[in-house]
Amino acid sequence: MLLRNRAALHTLPATGLYPHQWSWDSAFTAIGLRHVSPRRAQQELESLLGAQWADGRLPQIVFDRQRDEDYSPGAAFWRSEEIPGSPAVPTAGLVQPPVHARAALAVHRADEAESRRRGFLERAHPRLLAWHGYLRTRRDRGGRGLASIVHPWESGMDNSPAWDGPLSRVPDVRAGGPGVPRPDLRHADPSERPSNAEYGRYLHLAARYRDHRCDDADAGHEFVCEDPAFNALWADAELAMAEVAAALGGDRAPHEARARELTAALEPLFSPALGTYAARDVRTGELQRVATVAGLLPLLLPHLPRAAELLATLRGPRFRLGTAVMVPSHDLTAAGFDRARYWRGPSWSSTTWLLVQALRGRGAVAEARALGAQLRRSALQHGFAEYVDPIDGTPHGTRAFTWTAALALDLELDPELG
Repeated sequence: MLLRNRAALHTLPATGLYPHQWSWDSAFTAIGLRHVSPRRAQQELESLLGAQWADGRLPQIVFDRQRDEDYSPGAAFWRSEEIPGSPAVPTAGLVQPPVHARAALAVHRADEAESRRRGFLERAHPRLLAWHGYLRTRRDRGGRGLASIVHPWESGMDNSPAWDGPLSRVPDVRAGGPGVPRPDLRHADPSERPSNAEYGRYLHLAARYRDHRCDDADAGHEFVCEDPAFNALWADAELAMAEVAAALGGDRAPHEARARELTAALEPLFSPALGTYAARDVRTGELQRVATVAGLLPLLLPHLPRAAELLATLRGPRFRLGTAVMVPSHDLTAAGFDRARYWRGPSWSSTTWLLVQALRGRGAVAEARALGAQLRRSALQHGFAEYVDPIDGTPHGTRAFTWTAALALDLELDPELG
């Protein structure tokens, strides 16, 4: 799959449904690709880093203009070339979770001699610094040290129930009508994708952000949220940057301090009633009373004070670690749980892989190994499905999905978990 889905110097998330380069997909792809070819894994990340904006943001999507009609909204919608500070290649203006430093460190360690020969880490380091600097200086809309997302797509978990409340105040510009195509429905069943009403709101938010020149300081943003997963992954990325700095002979302490600050800043997002962290609507100050897999990902952080509560929730009836298939994206006991629809219940390999790493970090190696085995087994049985039913493992979404293959391969070759 990793070789078949290759396009030039990057890898498509899947042919057909996803015809461009996606930001956090490429990071997960590189983690698997390093086992096949460390050099190609370096190129995967370099391709994305080469599309960085002048303000430091790494774009959600880098577009292939020849495939623009196969995905909406595409390059013609974003018109990034009209926005000062955008790169030479067409991109979206939005971002995705900052998993890139962790991926760069893993790729470097896969073949340190080749990394040093090509200057991979030396060239990636300033771009990763600029990316993290962008989050720190441009995205702290709540003033509490956390990055805010300005669109559900930026969470990477687009259709999560965590966004239902904030999205309810966004105008409904119905998708599927004139000028608002749904090419995704040519490749996936409508019952597994966001609804037209949801997609219409996504497009409204994207168009408004574009029309305001992707200005993060714009006071009129209609969707501004602090996502626990996005910020936990940023904190984990700072820990990876500490290792990158050390490998380059630099000072790891500032990154470790930043990771601790982010971990502490997450605390107001913890909901005792849910037993997880929850998204906060910055516009209203309200926590969203929804338990999703995003609220479990702070388990990655070594100094987290709520680890015991999160482990209990992961093992309890909401997520049923060990009996569910991988880790559901939404609370199994919730009224809105949907076994098939995008991020509203199905299990994904990306979040499952992250929780495998979190469990290992907590010393729960047996559980990490069992969860990793579930991911690998599901990937092989179902043709590397995009996501699966957490109850019976039925595959959903597209098949031959790159990060499913990449992360299954990574676990297969992990000496502790394979």
